[in-house]
Amino acid sequence: MKRVFSGIQPTGGVHLGNYLGAIKHWVDLQDCYENIFCIVNSHAITLPQDPALLKEQSLQMAGMLLACGIDPKRSALFVQSQINEHGALTWLLDCVASMGELSRMTQFKDKSARAESVSVGLFNYPVLMAADILLYQSDAVPVGEDQKQHLELARNLAIKFNRDFGECFKVPEPLIASSGARVMGLDDPLVKMSKSHKGAFHALFLLDAPDVIAKKIKKATTDSLGTLVFDKERPGIYNLLSIYAILSQKSPSQVELEFEGKGYGVFKQALIDLLIATLAPIQEKYAQIQNDPAYVLGILKEGLEQVQPIAKKTYQRAKSLMGLL
Repeated sequence: MKRVFSGIQPTGGVHLGNYLGAIKHWVDLQDCYENIFCIVNSHAITLPQDPALLKEQSLQMAGMLLACGIDPKRSALFVQSQINEHGALTWLLDCVASMGELSRMTQFKDKSARAESVSVGLFNYPVLMAADILLYQSDAVPVGEDQKQHLELARNLAIKFNRDFGECFKVPEPLIASSGARVMGLDDPLVKMSKSHKGAFHALFLLDAPDVIAKKIKKATTDSLGTLVFDKERPGIYNLLSIYAILSQKSPSQVELEFEGKGYGVFKQALIDLLIATLAPIQEKYAQIQNDPAYVLGILKEGLEQVQPIAKKTYQRAKSLMGLL
């Protein structure tokens, strides 16, 4: 089986965009690939974090991934900071990457534009992301459209390193899902749903109570046309219809037929009911997992023991090829 690697930051909770754009696909991939999934807590500290809260959130994220269907019998799940080779390989790749490559990263431009001061880590984190991927000799990486640029950097660094120092890294391919890759904000369908957005009705979180789900969907942006059709020129209703289609596993034409001649109110209530029914088993399983902290720690330990030899072998080869003792 080909090996897949992917990671998720632990901060901010898991929203519907994370689930439909990433986690649900990870779950679906488990029968097709050898999977390595990582809680990338070292990426989180590119912005200021409360240390105690970050530790807590890392374990909570592990519990959430397990509740969503990540199966430790089919996937290795671990915490990034427990394997020192991530940071060590980043330094080696820093000496291969160019300032020009990193300065073109659009996410850095977006985040730095909103901050008074930015860390070197925020500028440099695409190299850490490349190290995460290359360390495990990954064949493919599930990515959304907004992450393709970072994966391209990882590919370029692998190619340059292999050319200049000798064969070391696999050059990973992107694995882009056909649907659900970009869930937009409920209050502003022109921007991707985000953990960091300040709007109270922007993101729908997997642990939201039924009354909160109902309130957010009822307030979600639509338009004044009143017809329920998949039209990208109508981003609000297109976003909501797309969410319904993915969760119901129906095609756009089937969804349009289901709600033909019906108003937004009827559709939004159907979407609310579907969301509550979808998230209820995840919330129930998450509550069970949270009641057994030793279970999560045990799963993370197993994942760590499974992947650490891969990371160590790759790093030692890269280090040796660069002439380091």
